[in-house]
Amino acid sequence: MDRHSPIPRHVAVVMDGNGRWAKQRYMPRFFGHKAGVDALVRAVDLFAERGVEYLTVFAFSSENWKRPSDEVSGLMGLVLVAVSKYLRRLATDGVRIRIIGDRDAVTDKLRAAWEEAESSTVHNTRITLSVAFNYGGRWDVVQACRRAMADGLGPTELTEDVLSRYTALAFAPDPDLFIRTGGEMRISNFLLWQAAYSELFFTECLWPDFGATEVDAALATYARRERRFGGIPAREAAAAAR
Repeated sequence: MDRHSPIPRHVAVVMDGNGRWAKQRYMPRFFGHKAGVDALVRAVDLFAERGVEYLTVFAFSSENWKRPSDEVSGLMGLVLVAVSKYLRRLATDGVRIRIIGDRDAVTDKLRAAWEEAESSTVHNTRITLSVAFNYGGRWDVVQACRRAMADGLGPTELTEDVLSRYTALAFAPDPDLFIRTGGEMRISNFLLWQAAYSELFFTECLWPDFGATEVDAALATYARRERRFGGIPAREAAAAAR
């Protein structure tokens, strides 16, 4: 696909609204997060069916540690349950799983589950699902700079292209479409470097309710946009790059 394809090659999603979804149903927040996992598995298949090659989702930000300890603990446990429940299905469906974020703060058990998910899907090519966990956009830029410095790069060698190779999503193209559910209209420290030219799509839909209708609405809106890179329409930018 080229840069002006009507189907985005890479979609990024801030999955917001789990807690409010549960509150509307007089349930504890944990049930909203559980429904959010189900919605994610559904969304992976929906985006893959429509030709999206990369899906990156914001599962747990570096700021989420400030939430109540019981909610944080529940989220950690939910990750383990989700891997156990859905890994085989995702692997069979051709989904490659990658985890991006700072792994130092999580338990050995959780890291092992992530490593299993990544290693068991490493050869899959239908769609790459990147889960941002304990991730922050500012953290990503800082860690990229530190890794570049550790490799001995000097100031004059550190270009935008070089730094991009050290970011957490270096294996993927920059997101074409950035979606946030739940009605908020901000990017909340997600993919600050990579989303520089992403098309933004905000929806009132709470994440657990995000399904085929919402996917198609976001993709249809994207298809109508004339993408610009530094003021240059995408079609012209792609021609200039050749």
